[in-house]
Parts: sequence; structure tokens; C-alpha cells
Amino acid sequence: MAETPCPVCGSEYPYPSGIFMICPECAHEWNPEEAVEEEADNFSLIVKDSNGNVLKDGDSVIVVKDLPVKGFSKSIKVGTKVNNIRLTSGDHNIDFKIAEFGAMSLKSEFVKKA
Repeated sequence: MAETPCPVCGSEYPYPSGIFMICPECAHEWNPEEAVEEEADNFSLIVKDSNGNVLKDGDSVIVVKDLPVKGFSKSIKVGTKVNNIRLTSGDHNIDFKIAEFGAMSLKSEFVKKA
């Protein structure tokens, strides 16, 4: 596992390029020194699921409601398990990837901790 996993997708395979790290899976580039400062800011962020359980980066969650997705004919079904979430600030406070839909954001009120 890499010293600094990708802050966007959690990939274990980022590689250094000068002062930056580059993720081969999502092409995100970041400065690891700045990422440490951002992580310190995220510790004050408290996100709770639909049952009131506190979520943290890397948790697995289960969707508790059918959710339509703009631009797709099908929706995310109840019971869909999502691994390796990332917490963000804002209205949609969970970022994750689903194989059929790609990367997306979701409100924590529509998931429960797995």
C-alpha cells in the first residue's frame, strides 16, 4: 500500500511526480503536504447516517432508499452496498464510486453503516 492513498478514490497505487502525487486510477494530482492540512480540517467534520451512526472515511454503507440518478435510465436500488466512502463538506456529504454509475456524491441520510 502506498504511503499516501489517493484522497479522491482511495487507490493504493499513487506515484510521485516531482512534488505531486498522481493517482493512476482517477488521474487526481495532489501535493501530499497540502493533503495533510486538508485531512486535519476533515477531523472536525461529523457525518451521521440515517440511524444516527457516525461515519468516517473508508466506511462501507448500504443505500436505504431507491435513488434515481440523473442521466441514467435505472436507479440505485435499496440494499446496494458501497465500499470506501469519502466524507466531504456541503449538502451531499459522501463521495463514492459505484461500478455501474461511476463516481458520485450522496446525502448521508440515504445510507446506513454496513
